[in-house]
Amino acid sequence: MPSDAPTITRRPSGSKDHSSVPQEPQSPYASHRKIHPKAVRGRFRRLKSGLGAVLLALFALLPFLRWDRGPGVPDQAVLFDLGSQRFYIFAVQLWPQHVYYITGVMIIAAIGLFLATALGGRVWCGFTCPQTVWTDLFVWIERRVEGDRTDRIRLDKQPWTARWLAKKAVKHAAWLAISAVTGFLSIAYLTDAPTLAVDLLRFDASALAAGSVLFMAACTYLMAGFMREQMCFYVCPWPRIQAAMLDEDSLVVTYQDWRGEGRAPLRKSEGWDTRNRMGFGDCIDCGQCVQVCPTGIDIRDGIQMECIGCGLCVDACNDVMARIGRPGDLIRFDTLTAQAAKAAAITETAKAAITTETAKATAVPPPRYRLLRPRTIVYGLMLVVVGGAMAIALALKPSNDIAVLRDRAPLFVALSDGRIQNAYTIKIANMSLTDRQYRLTLSGPPQASLGLSGESGEAGELALSARANAVETYRIQVRVPRSALAGASTPLAFTLTPEPAGEPVRHDSVFLAP
Repeated sequence: MPSDAPTITRRPSGSKDHSSVPQEPQSPYASHRKIHPKAVRGRFRRLKSGLGAVLLALFALLPFLRWDRGPGVPDQAVLFDLGSQRFYIFAVQLWPQHVYYITGVMIIAAIGLFLATALGGRVWCGFTCPQTVWTDLFVWIERRVEGDRTDRIRLDKQPWTARWLAKKAVKHAAWLAISAVTGFLSIAYLTDAPTLAVDLLRFDASALAAGSVLFMAACTYLMAGFMREQMCFYVCPWPRIQAAMLDEDSLVVTYQDWRGEGRAPLRKSEGWDTRNRMGFGDCIDCGQCVQVCPTGIDIRDGIQMECIGCGLCVDACNDVMARIGRPGDLIRFDTLTAQAAKAAAITETAKAAITTETAKATAVPPPRYRLLRPRTIVYGLMLVVVGGAMAIALALKPSNDIAVLRDRAPLFVALSDGRIQNAYTIKIANMSLTDRQYRLTLSGPPQASLGLSGESGEAGELALSARANAVETYRIQVRVPRSALAGASTPLAFTLTPEPAGEPVRHDSVFLAP
């Protein structure tokens, strides 16, 4: 971990300092504690819901968008056709030879995630991660059917009754319906979506397609309905990596302990002047920040691995502060550098004197956020370089390819006229959307001639053809006089040139002789 990275603590929610009290050794194993997040309103809740709705809509609509690529080619805008080994992404078509594009996309995604984390903490986890989006949807359904946090906790403790069974049945039926749709949409990216939908509704889908849909549906049902935060705690590696991506100037969810401590419940008979003189802060220890947290942590214990940076605790705390007449942002997105500067600027006397939001803002000028830092500059430059290389590679992506496989049994054949013959299998990949004609030429051994297998004629070059978006296979013979060969192995090269014009492609091989 770099020296400037913040320390990640992992303490149970609501924990307090009991260092002076002897503690018994705790078991490293703990039973699962079910979390019932409470509903909350605020700007981060709206942002989270809006982004989730947009991402779900894109996931559902993309397989049904059409993109005209010409006759004989799939018209699904986004299609990862594993059967024909083609990836179609709008105007881009990728073949197995283009695996380096997939590698480039993964590198860009990783660097982008590093940059987003260095700038805004775990914004990916809190707002756009599929586990977060689907869990949010499942919790919303649970809340609509069973009620808010208190009602759900009470319902879970009740014995089985007709009402209990009805609520659970409705909730799980809705979960299963969403899981089934998710399973279908996941597989719809791998085949024609409308055709798959019709086949499934008619019970005419293949066993592989139906099994894949059921598998993805089961994964959605289990992970979003039951595992939820456990996926983040125990399965996802990113929480354990994030510490290396953060530094003191990353925006993270912070609790302003210099303002909130010491925390104590608010009594109706108490005024804020009295509380300040008693050494109490703005935190009234209501626990709302813990109750709305999807992972059930207490942000007042500091930055923790379990925090996904969703900001719902900010909304909950701001609502409480507004109701008790105190300034907002006791919990806020801020940098550790800014928090340390603010804490250093607040003396006990000044803290007791500050009672209004205006006075507090005047007394504690916020440090300026540093957007450009060594790591953000490095990540940004890496994105530009890799993204530029990908753009250039896509612009220069060839539309033809040739693969050559020399026969190994036999290695060569001695003809009656004194020449040596080698056989080769030629595969021509026509990546364009129109049929094409090609000219195959040979360079290397002098006096070499080409001939198609099964045909008697031979020449210095061959005219070949390939259908649109297909691979054509030819078997050819190369014949060279024995006197023209300098040794047992002679380099040669096949050059494939599109007709009437196009960029030639070349493949190197060898010619073997006695």
